[in-house]
Amino acid sequence: MTDGKVRAIVLGTAQDGGYPQPGCRLSCCDRARSDRSLSRSPVSLGIMGADGSCHIIEVGREIGQQIEFWDGIGGLEWPLKSASITHAHLGHTDGLRLLGREAIGARGTIIHCSESMLSLIHRTPTWKILVEQGVICPQQWESFVPFDPSPGCGFTITPIPVKHRAELSDNHALLIKGGSGSLLFMPDQDSWEETLGDSTIRDWLRSLEVDSALIDGTFWDSSELSGRDMSEIPHPTVRESLELLGEKSGEDPEISFFHLNHTNPLHNEGSEEFALVKRMGWGISKPGDIYNLG
Repeated sequence: MTDGKVRAIVLGTAQDGGYPQPGCRLSCCDRARSDRSLSRSPVSLGIMGADGSCHIIEVGREIGQQIEFWDGIGGLEWPLKSASITHAHLGHTDGLRLLGREAIGARGTIIHCSESMLSLIHRTPTWKILVEQGVICPQQWESFVPFDPSPGCGFTITPIPVKHRAELSDNHALLIKGGSGSLLFMPDQDSWEETLGDSTIRDWLRSLEVDSALIDGTFWDSSELSGRDMSEIPHPTVRESLELLGEKSGEDPEISFFHLNHTNPLHNEGSEEFALVKRMGWGISKPGDIYNLG
């Protein structure tokens, strides 16, 4: 059943390693292990179309749990009509094999992706076999060109190129537009300077006609990973984003941080960092957040 509305639901909010992260014995992950209600799966967004069709952005290894979560709060119509993949990194693609015969047993699931991601699928034996078996049907998008994930779904997705480590594929943010609202899904970028050029965050979002945005919040600050060279894994820090944004005004879009690394103090709702983001008027994404797109 459907009421003819388009809705997006946040299914996952963590960086590729999840929270708690495998192998981490720091207090941040011990906290999540002792209280599993605090655990978070890698970033993912579910979208219910106006016709009741269901679509997902990112196909991570927790897709099974994310589908069950979605089904548990209502609105999921099986099977999934399509999936869209922003880029080739771990937490965004490592659930593709679960669509196959060994697990979900999907048939003809459309995979929307860029040309370089499409090429990678056809060059990777464990993904290529999914194409040959008819499990997935990859379809190439064009940057800045809106597409309908399936006929009659009532919303479009526009891929926006965003620079991010391109060892395997390029990277895109995805702008989802329904009849009366829009949502930007942007889990990864190297830097605001490269994404924005001479613009500001506000002006860039305004140029895209964004009502709400989920943006890269991987790290809180540049000292977060002790002993690691963070230049090898570039992301704008949340602290930097807040400095660029300042406090939220009434005309600003709703902005929430997600794709949080396991070390990010924003996982802790009792932290000073969490309180600061909220005090400035911005959000921290959590599973179950719903965006009504009309």
